[in-house]
Amino acid sequence: MPSRVPVLPPDDPLREVLHNEVHARPSARIRLPALVIYVAVLNDGVTREAECQHLRQLPNQGALRLEDLQANFLRLRLGGHTLKWERHSEFTRYSIVQPLPERALPGAAEPELLSSLAIDIEWLRTIPGRTVAAIKLVLVDSDLTDPQAALAVGRRWFGERTVVASQIGRNGYACVVTDFCLLGSGFERMLVIAPPCTSPTRVGRISQRLLEIETYRLMALRGLPVAKTLGMMLHEAEATLAGITATLEDARSSDQALLDTLIALAARVERATAEHGYRFSATLAYDAIVRQRIEELREAAIPGTQTIGEYMQRRLSPAIATVAATAQRLVSLSQRIERAGALLRTRVDIATEAQNQQLLAKLTRGQELQLRLQGTVEGLSIAAVSYYVVSLLLYVGKAAKAAGAPLNPEMAAGALVPLVLWAVWRTTRRIHEKLYRAA
Repeated sequence: MPSRVPVLPPDDPLREVLHNEVHARPSARIRLPALVIYVAVLNDGVTREAECQHLRQLPNQGALRLEDLQANFLRLRLGGHTLKWERHSEFTRYSIVQPLPERALPGAAEPELLSSLAIDIEWLRTIPGRTVAAIKLVLVDSDLTDPQAALAVGRRWFGERTVVASQIGRNGYACVVTDFCLLGSGFERMLVIAPPCTSPTRVGRISQRLLEIETYRLMALRGLPVAKTLGMMLHEAEATLAGITATLEDARSSDQALLDTLIALAARVERATAEHGYRFSATLAYDAIVRQRIEELREAAIPGTQTIGEYMQRRLSPAIATVAATAQRLVSLSQRIERAGALLRTRVDIATEAQNQQLLAKLTRGQELQLRLQGTVEGLSIAAVSYYVVSLLLYVGKAAKAAGAPLNPEMAAGALVPLVLWAVWRTTRRIHEKLYRAA
């Protein structure tokens, strides 16, 4: 392939990664008849290194490098079978594709499959993580001109149990049968019947859609136990909030007690939101994927049985509705607590403003009294200062009389009293004026 001529501006650092994303996790090419052993495990606390170490235990995989797992997708060819490893945000998927043993071909009744597993069963048992989905998917080729005959084959294959079945693809190209039941081994079973001419690529797409439907269905349902657990807490919280709101109407109630109760309630709700908000969002996202994959099947009903879409609609939809309602209920409760807090803050602000007005009124009255007292003290001070000045002038007059001056000290002092009073008063006023200008 010739090198690209540099006629474009430099690439964005993410261009190649985003472009190649469309080619990530390609469907397997599966030749009929085939057996797919599929296991999905939760990878919380499981490192990529641990998964790599487990994959190295497979035959001839001792040289597997951690870098080979960086794309979160790996397909290993192990002789006559293949193993596909896929790591997602919450779970990791392992898919083993191998030839189907003859005892499981159409016409068999509840065939045993694990004894024909191409890899060591102990390796399967020790996969790091906790199992969330395990499926034995059998894909066979057979005539599909009569859907009822294909359904009868599927029912016999499942031991005449009640099954869910449908024709899938344009014009009912293939038939899928399952019972969505767990066996004692922990596996579910699915049977796909397709025409002998079906291409390996098409078979791979069919198997991928079916496996993803069941995996994402189980991942979506992980939000249901959380929603049920939160139901009682939300009921109690709503009752408590209703009591707080009713108490707000009583002006005699204690604001501090209401505030303490409201803060405790808000903390409980915010903690529940922080702990379970991601699970609720993930549930809705997984449900959307399930619906999309079911739509991609293009199911057509076989008279006498439910389709996968109908089965999911009747059983999955109520669970998802419960999760969605709980998530909305949590958000609504948080908003109502916020509004109640705003009302309580308004009530506290009004009470605080009234207290401040009363305090200002008391301060104003105190200042008025202080000014009156100050005026009284100033008047007494003027009189006292004037008395001391007149006394000094009297001593001066007596000294002058003793020195021979023709002067009556008492008469002179009495005559100077008005002048002294005016001078002291005028001096006090000037001091006030200077203080006011400085302020």
